[in-house]
Amino acid sequence: MLKPRYYFADDFRIFYKYFLSQPHTERTFQKGDYLWNPGQPYDRVQYYVSGASVHFSEHESGRRKIISFHGPGTLFPGYHTNDFRIEQSLTTVALSEIKVLEFTVPQFKAMFEENTSLAESVVNWYSMYVNRFLFETIHQEFNSSKVKLCNLLYLLTMNQPSNSGLVIEMTQEYIADILGMSRVQITRELTDLRNRGILSTTRGKLTVTDLPTLASLCTDETM
Repeated sequence: MLKPRYYFADDFRIFYKYFLSQPHTERTFQKGDYLWNPGQPYDRVQYYVSGASVHFSEHESGRRKIISFHGPGTLFPGYHTNDFRIEQSLTTVALSEIKVLEFTVPQFKAMFEENTSLAESVVNWYSMYVNRFLFETIHQEFNSSKVKLCNLLYLLTMNQPSNSGLVIEMTQEYIADILGMSRVQITRELTDLRNRGILSTTRGKLTVTDLPTLASLCTDETM
């Protein structure tokens, strides 16, 4: 069974040659660039050829909530023909140099209607994306701060932008922004896990040193 994901990649890689054969624009973004301007409606769809981005919301209070990460072989922000107000408060920033094939909504609509395999993959991708939100809203919401963190760390060892397995290349600030917890809470829980020999930490990096024990602290929905 599929597990919740925070990092989406490779879901559309099999369509790369097909995408190249269709009308598109090739674009390159540098680390720190917005993939579209804040407040701009979703008026195009991008296939990631290389690189990775972070997708987050910025609340009017100034707090940030990281929603997901996206890497090579995926489409983002996905295809639909509605305008949702919430999208104007969502932001996507390049974590590295990113190369994309960019399609307008009408261009992608033509492919969606022509290619049934692509249409099915779009629907399946949305189901995985919705599953990530259901996991957080229905399950993570009721867990303790320690269980929330352990669930996230376990899932990140399975699937993360750096693809480095037990080494999670992510700052404590990012982890706090994913979980909606304070830096103080994150530091306290990481210190406890470190004291128990479950992980070690260096600047911008966490290394899981005892995956079985970490897994034992996770909930069934994560495993």
